[in-house]
Amino acid sequence: MSLPRLLVVGLNYAPEPVGIGPYTTGLAEALAERGFEVEAVVGKPYYPQWRTYAGFRGLGARRSTENGVRTTRVAHFVPAEPGGVARVLHLASFASMALPYALAAAVRGRPRVVLTVAPALLGAVTAWIVARLVGARLWVHVQDFEVEAAIATGLLKEHSVAARLAARFESWALRRADRVSTIGPQMRAKLIEKGVPEARTLEVRNWADPRFALDPEGAEALRRAWNLGTCKVALYSGNIARKQGIEILVEAARLLGTRDDIVFVICGEGSNRAALAERAHGVDNVILRDLHPPEQMGALLALADVHLLPQIAGAADLVLPSKLANMLASARPVAATALPGTGLYTEVEGCGTLTPPGDAVALAEAIEGLIDDDARRAALGRAAGVRGRERWSKDAVIDRVAAELERLA
Repeated sequence: MSLPRLLVVGLNYAPEPVGIGPYTTGLAEALAERGFEVEAVVGKPYYPQWRTYAGFRGLGARRSTENGVRTTRVAHFVPAEPGGVARVLHLASFASMALPYALAAAVRGRPRVVLTVAPALLGAVTAWIVARLVGARLWVHVQDFEVEAAIATGLLKEHSVAARLAARFESWALRRADRVSTIGPQMRAKLIEKGVPEARTLEVRNWADPRFALDPEGAEALRRAWNLGTCKVALYSGNIARKQGIEILVEAARLLGTRDDIVFVICGEGSNRAALAERAHGVDNVILRDLHPPEQMGALLALADVHLLPQIAGAADLVLPSKLANMLASARPVAATALPGTGLYTEVEGCGTLTPPGDAVALAEAIEGLIDDDARRAALGRAAGVRGRERWSKDAVIDRVAAELERLA
């Protein structure tokens, strides 16, 4: 029996280097490599800079075949300041622009399963319409819970009319799906709370990127280029936006300002980058750098003595940061901010330190404690490496998705 055809509908896709894009791309390409016929209707790349990439601008769609996946990239609105109404328009523009292309792809290819990735949940409406018109099954994969994340970051006011309407829409959209997956056990439990029958839910984790193999020689080159000397490095690499609460890293660095043997390296881009740079002005032990391309990530990960993973209060069960997989795989301890019982806390426990969100003093003390205790830092790093292999294996994730696609179809 031939493998079922699959249509993927998702806003974020390669060449976006961080966030959801690499995982949607990796999933589509891995399934194509295994013999599935995969077509993808996606947005033009813009993240995390919130600017459409050079070479992709313009209103027309762009079609290509990339690593076995027939890909259509559609234009959509990208706001310079992604907040409130502008963000809703951004998501709605993709959902509306993707609809005719996804429908054309479905009529042409007759997929058995339409898989959509949230964010953007508005895209699930597009996927639902297409799936029903061609008689396909609908699979919604939830990377972030958008409504709660918007409330946690202040984009929506809790208990407001807009928040209530958004929550009702979210529940309606999720319950339309034949299968709903998400990236962690606590997030799966939240799906059930939102009214999705448990039998339709599935945990599908993100994975450690196999391209990011540790590169000690590259790390030494970075150390020389940045004049780090023998300093221990506390590293954050990724998106710089509201839900990260990354400002706490600057405050922790300020508290450790008398330690000339510790440096905070923050590599990233995003909507809060300029504000973070202003906050870090005059904090001499903070180095800000741009995101590194995939071929240099092994060097950057090897540079770290401690990985930093801040999250604001209320966000640790709404999203499990994809960067955690690569942090653990690098066999370095993680200093995270999360409360007991949350998904992030559970994943990091035993592989690093955990302090309450927003408590810069506790975070600074935790980082200092790791830096000053070589044996403990090494032991936690080894535990992180083991957990990365056990829980975040790409092959195991793709095996599970492939088997579920066949059952669903």
